[in-house]
Amino acid sequence: MPIALPAASVALEGFELRVLHLPLVSPFTTSFGTETVREVIVVRALTSDGDGWGEMVTQPVPTYSSEYTQGAWDAALRFLAPALLDRGTIVPEQIAGELEHFIGHRMAKAGLELAVLDAALRAQGRSFGEYLGVTRDRVPSGVSVGIQRDPAALVDAVGGYLDEGYMRIKIKIKPGRDVEDTAAVRDAFGAIPLQVDANSAFTLADAATLAELDRFDLLLIEQPLQEDDLVDHATLAKQLRTPVCLDESITSAKAATDALALKAASIINIKAGRVGGYLEGVRIHDLCRDAGVPVWCGGMLETGIGRAANAALAALPGFTLPGDVSASSRFYTRDIVTEPVVLEEGHVRVPTGHGLGIEIDLVALDDLTVARETIRR
Repeated sequence: MPIALPAASVALEGFELRVLHLPLVSPFTTSFGTETVREVIVVRALTSDGDGWGEMVTQPVPTYSSEYTQGAWDAALRFLAPALLDRGTIVPEQIAGELEHFIGHRMAKAGLELAVLDAALRAQGRSFGEYLGVTRDRVPSGVSVGIQRDPAALVDAVGGYLDEGYMRIKIKIKPGRDVEDTAAVRDAFGAIPLQVDANSAFTLADAATLAELDRFDLLLIEQPLQEDDLVDHATLAKQLRTPVCLDESITSAKAATDALALKAASIINIKAGRVGGYLEGVRIHDLCRDAGVPVWCGGMLETGIGRAANAALAALPGFTLPGDVSASSRFYTRDIVTEPVVLEEGHVRVPTGHGLGIEIDLVALDDLTVARETIRR
């Protein structure tokens, strides 16, 4: 399902980058550490027809990915943004090709692409959802629950999110916090839609432990092994009844093609930042839809900018499982958009305004900014 009508070309005048520190409502713990403050880079594309917004979903240290905030900041300011500004006028669909000779830095590229897309669509009077070709006006919302103090605390946390109306629960696991935690949630809440996420914490030597999770009738187990272990994932998948879903391993449409060919996954999590942008995310969606492989939209603790974009992406027809498109209040008491994402009967609405359909709260943006730099033509 390629984009039917490309976005308008824009005359780029500059980019403003900001590092933001957003306090989390509670610590978020995964197999690779605990976050209490979300560090993120917000991108403002400056064009002759108005501004557009995007974000780079890196973290302070390279644990989830080889990308991290300072690296993305440096790559964007020294290489990526200047390359786009040298073009002057550009169509957003050309950005990936323009930047492909710079190896990696997919999250940085995704943030720049989204900001230019937002600016172009605002100038054109089109919504991001219309541009992508969405088929729904709202999407079911799942929530990601970090590792808690103990199984009882996990049950309490999950119960709170179910009371808020979330349609699917995902719990983080790691060695030693796997079977018992999953059993506690399943025993407490019965046949709720439930999945687990290992964030690459296990190895093939843990196959017997992971097979114990089969008895909990999970939707999937997400990224049990290291991101470059496609062959081991294929071996593991043969030993489990629970479907294996890949996250960190899927860095592009090519990586998705390889994973499916090897039978390393039967479900794929699409994160636009991880794959280099929302347009590459659409390509992976199309590939999986044609192959009959379910996909869902993962989250990276985005601000209201990325949440709006994720809601639109998740409204494409191949997204058949609830994603991590949660309400802003799941992570933040203060977002940087004037109308934070809210949960409505277990769903999140797809914005319909021009561009991403959001407006920035400039006071909040300034208050949360810890670094700022502008580069112009």
